[in-house]
Amino acid sequence: MNRPPFTPANRLGSTATASGQLLEERSSVASLTRISLVFVKERINLYLRFGRPQQEHRLDHQQRCAFFLPGACFARLLWQANDYGTTRWQLLVLQACPPQDRMHRIPGIRPGARILLHVEGERRVRVALAQIDAIEALGIDPCDVSPAYWRTLGNRLAARLSPPIYTVERHTAWLAVRGLS
Repeated sequence: MNRPPFTPANRLGSTATASGQLLEERSSVASLTRISLVFVKERINLYLRFGRPQQEHRLDHQQRCAFFLPGACFARLLWQANDYGTTRWQLLVLQACPPQDRMHRIPGIRPGARILLHVEGERRVRVALAQIDAIEALGIDPCDVSPAYWRTLGNRLAARLSPPIYTVERHTAWLAVRGLS
């Protein structure tokens, strides 16, 4: 009798290969960071200001989800209102993490993310958005900006100081450091 060598896949048949692919697919999805995004006219607008999602799924006409690979940087902007006007402005610049890393638990983000910039209030959010616009005007994708810059911007805004300016030279230095590691 001529039998093939024993392997777990041979013992279980073709279902082992299919279930192995399913497990591999689930583990790759499990390593993604899931962001819930919502739009309800005149009530809430929770959207991405910048970022390069790996996948996007539209759940219905008001909700969608974006999925990011570990290490990806993105910004989530929240605007909320009630019958009397605006109640909340929030801007978060976040970095997706692998599941085993430490991360912050944030509503609407699973499993969590590293917070690089957290800004609350209309004035501070508008200043941060102006900084993002200035970075984009330089031809730099905000996803590629140094994490240290986002932290510095948050600290300067919290202290009510003028925001730091992100320059092409600063960006080139960051890319060189990132290339070494």
